[in-house]
Amino acid sequence: SDQYINPLDLNLDYSDEEDPIALKMDFVFSFCELAANRKSGLKPDEKSVLDRGVQIIYRPYMENPVPENLPILEDLYNVLLEMEEPDARYLATVLEIYVTGSYKVFNHRTNVNLNNRLICFDIRELGKQLKKLGMLVIQDQVWNRVTKNRAEKKTTWFYQDEFHLMLKEEQTAAYSVEIWKRFRKWGGIP
Repeated sequence: SDQYINPLDLNLDYSDEEDPIALKMDFVFSFCELAANRKSGLKPDEKSVLDRGVQIIYRPYMENPVPENLPILEDLYNVLLEMEEPDARYLATVLEIYVTGSYKVFNHRTNVNLNNRLICFDIRELGKQLKKLGMLVIQDQVWNRVTKNRAEKKTTWFYQDEFHLMLKEEQTAAYSVEIWKRFRKWGGIP
């Protein structure tokens, strides 16, 4: 496809008391858990390395929040490669197929107009290997939209066909539960 969603898109429209990068970390952890096929989650050392890397890649965007400064997966991959810890090398290797390999569909800047009033995400053609990550990326985009609309005092209606598919994988199920709990508090109607 020539249409891309950047999984590292960051929404700065969270409330003043919440750090958008800290909230994005939940997504990054889930993304890496799925990419590594880790049902048990990431180890604490891996989470620390990822957290440090994410802080580094978002620094330019936080200083100048323009779309060109948003990081992509390749930025995280490169930062992890520069770190000396074995966990950083391992995580870079996990991300490699999604950055330079056959599954690099998520290593692009978003070129879909996410400001449309109605957006339909279709992941049918992602294939078996990318579908789980695709579902997680879509969930994150929906959450970004809910937070943006909340800041603008708009209600977000969210329709999802085949919701049971989100409950098949531990990471997408956990993310679904978290979003569902937050939705109504943030002006979302699932």
